[in-house]
Amino acid sequence: MHNQPIHLEVFQRHDLKVFLKREDQIHPVVSGNKYRKLKYNLQHVKAQGYKGVLTFGGAFSNHIAATAFACNEAGVPCVGVIRGEELERQPLNETLGRARDQHMILHFVSREDYRNKMTPEMIARWEETFPGYYVLPEGGTNTLAVKGCAEILDPEDAAFDVVCTAVGTGGTMAGLIEGAAEGQKVLGFPALKGDFLKHEIARLTTGGDWDLITDYHFGGYAKVDRSLIDFINIFKQKTGIPLDPVYTGKMMYGIAALAEKGYFEPETRILAIHTGGLQGVKGMNEFLKRKKLPLIQ
Repeated sequence: MHNQPIHLEVFQRHDLKVFLKREDQIHPVVSGNKYRKLKYNLQHVKAQGYKGVLTFGGAFSNHIAATAFACNEAGVPCVGVIRGEELERQPLNETLGRARDQHMILHFVSREDYRNKMTPEMIARWEETFPGYYVLPEGGTNTLAVKGCAEILDPEDAAFDVVCTAVGTGGTMAGLIEGAAEGQKVLGFPALKGDFLKHEIARLTTGGDWDLITDYHFGGYAKVDRSLIDFINIFKQKTGIPLDPVYTGKMMYGIAALAEKGYFEPETRILAIHTGGLQGVKGMNEFLKRKKLPLIQ
């Protein structure tokens, strides 16, 4: 995927060279890190003769949308275990409707069952309800996903000093750490509150120079405010690139804020990864409309 230069005044003022790797353009539907995470997992499912894939996500999950499309394209049946049993009684939103249109079976569960989804008892329940299905963790993060995400960086990307990514479950960042060149630093911008991801990323990778920047989650997953929406809209006006409000918007906002604080040395070359996720914008705008907040353009 090509690296697009980002000419924002804040970066020029601090003499930074910032580029965005357009992983969002890797596939018309299964964009960015989801394509990378699913690549080797679906190869494994077919090679081992599993009946299908069972995975997990919330109502606006990029992972659910991408898995549904990728499995349908590969001719592999799939089940999405969806957080919130009350959603079963409501009209499906854009994300879940498209997943069902791709023949994903939607299996709604209580929030408590969802929290416990990877305990031995619950895994036994999934295996009993959907025998022969391959259980793919939430967000698609496992060792096969890390292997796929390590391929995001090309040999010429070794010229960058810093690689930045949004972080959900940690798999993409772990892959980037594995794929990074010697001397490159990987910075992750979590979409969730809390420091728990450090342990997960350390478990998935063998080392490298990396850090989590935990100040730009805006209150947690799928939480936004006016300043973030304004930033996303101005970014699109100035660069022509759409960002999503859950992941890439927060990452680019964080990079700009760090630049303003003088976090990066002058002449630092920064490569940010556009991990896709744009399918969630429509659903987020429905939420913003109800909250009487500006919409994402």
